[in-house]
Amino acid sequence: MMNVRNVTLTLGAGEAKVDILKGIDLEVRHGETVALLGASGSGKSSLMAVLAGLERATGGVIETGGADFGQLDEDGLARARRGRIGIILQAFHLLPTMTALENVAVPLELAGVEGAFDRAREELARVGLAARTGHYPAQLSGGEQQRVAIARALAPRPEIIFADEPTGNLDARTGVQAMDLLFARQAETGATLFIITHDPALAARCGRVVEMQDGRIVSDHAGGVR
Repeated sequence: MMNVRNVTLTLGAGEAKVDILKGIDLEVRHGETVALLGASGSGKSSLMAVLAGLERATGGVIETGGADFGQLDEDGLARARRGRIGIILQAFHLLPTMTALENVAVPLELAGVEGAFDRAREELARVGLAARTGHYPAQLSGGEQQRVAIARALAPRPEIIFADEPTGNLDARTGVQAMDLLFARQAETGATLFIITHDPALAARCGRVVEMQDGRIVSDHAGGVR
């Protein structure tokens, strides 16, 4: 699914130069659940951005599903992501002027998916929001907004899902419920799941835990039981 070799990321130049990623090597198989665990500033979110094609690596090789991200221009990266990579962020990033249904369906429509609203309705039902499809984000709780974000990420049936600090804006109980849902949907779809977190308890729910420190991978080991 993913082969990463000696990936580096450097920002700035001269005295302002900062090495963010320092020679990352990582192989991920289809269907794995992987936690990128580390403290703030360890480089885990930057690694996610590079793996997802949102940020260009300074050096190294990133091959995803046979596509070499380093050889693609911006349009090529956008095409490589479309329908294949789903992203869930801490801040939800729902459009406030769109209903839950529209937040899930409109990206599908823009990607040319037929029956976008029917698929969006089905995905919202799967995350327990069948009765909330006509509500706007301001009318939803934080947990419900995260469920919409999960539905939006999964609706295109992506091969890879990235979740960056997905419980960061939720209380402990709601965070656990959201992650229960995400793991259940991942198991149903068979997608590869990356969870970026600083929480060891959440990381342990993944089959594999990759620990980062100061831009490097310092540990790669099996996780715990969900």
